Amino acid sequence: MRSVMQNKIAIVTAASQGLGRAAAEALARKGSVLVICSRRKNAVTRAAREISENTESTVLPFVADVSKAGDVRSLVAFTKRKFGTVHILVNNAGGPPAGDILTMTDAEWKRGFELTLMSMVRLTRGVLPEMIKQKWGRIITITSIAGKQPINDLIISSTLRPGIHGLTKVISNRYARYNITVNSVCPGNILTKRQEELMQQRSVRRKITVAEYLAEVVKEIPSGRLGSPREIGEVIAFLASDEAGYINGANLLVDGGMAKGIH
Repeated sequence: MRSVMQNKIAIVTAASQGLGRAAAEALARKGSVLVICSRRKNAVTRAAREISENTESTVLPFVADVSKAGDVRSLVAFTKRKFGTVHILVNNAGGPPAGDILTMTDAEWKRGFELTLMSMVRLTRGVLPEMIKQKWGRIITITSIAGKQPINDLIISSTLRPGIHGLTKVISNRYARYNITVNSVCPGNILTKRQEELMQQRSVRRKITVAEYLAEVVKEIPSGRLGSPREIGEVIAFLASDEAGYINGANLLVDGGMAKGIH
């Protein structure tokens, strides 16, 4: 069913799979026109075609590495050249590698900084002028439960995600008067390829099977299961809607109740 989001122009990054693709699919189902990007040409081209076929929305692929400033500029310029503006930005990037303070190298920290934090900074900076001009915009960043409840082996993510949450609050404060909302979505354990890779690594370290490790994880989730990418996508689509216009500066946990603190 189409909605007031029909023909809203959206950029969704790292959208060839996982949470980025789920966000793109949800926005397309609501009628948004999309530009999606990935570093892999074949994967993003295939994803754009499949999403378009399944939703009847216009979905254009673009090859970009969001850790690179030049690629970000090209992505935003391409979207504005094709459609004239940007209404919705979904910031997403592959998570930095797991590790320990004694083993993570400076190069890994710098890569994590460019990929996780600076991608959000550059993309947001690229689309804000158009949103201010049109007095309407939605900026949504996919972060992680690690930004609310640090995870020991996700040390880079646990360091940088809280910074994104702080920046989300600052930008929302500054630009709310232009009818721009800026929020983040903080997924818990969602069944994605990255989650499968982390479970494999952790089960090896623990010397247990992946099934045994998964059973332990599920015990800590009040909902009793991992989440699905579609559940994250639907939350993002709601935050991008007019109906969510009074939700601003929120860093929203979507984790089945897993986080233990009061946020």
